[in-house]
Amino acid sequence: MNPNFVLFSGYAKLPTGITASELYKIIGVIVLVNMDTGEIIEADCTLATQLARRHVSAALVGHMLTDGPDQLAQLIDKIYQGNAKKAIITALRIIYDKYRNCHLENQPDSVGSNQCEQTS
Repeated sequence: MNPNFVLFSGYAKLPTGITASELYKIIGVIVLVNMDTGEIIEADCTLATQLARRHVSAALVGHMLTDGPDQLAQLIDKIYQGNAKKAIITALRIIYDKYRNCHLENQPDSVGSNQCEQTS
């Protein structure tokens, strides 16, 4: 296990009337990030179909959280035309905020541990 790989999750309410909302009510987007580079090295989500989960997850892998949330939002806006689009983007923005806070806590000038306090 690489201590520089940190798991982040973001959750957002799904719109009513879609299959995923009947199963889950909220969507979870989970990413594993290399904190040395900010790169998303693995991703998963709780969309209803395997195809949608694979498509969104594969699209996120390789992207850099250091570039901010807007690039990921634009990517999802382009490659995902399902009803859960807004919830996915919201979950990704939450993940970015968690990543940014964790990254700031681990700067050389910060006081305290070298681990992110809350990552999920």
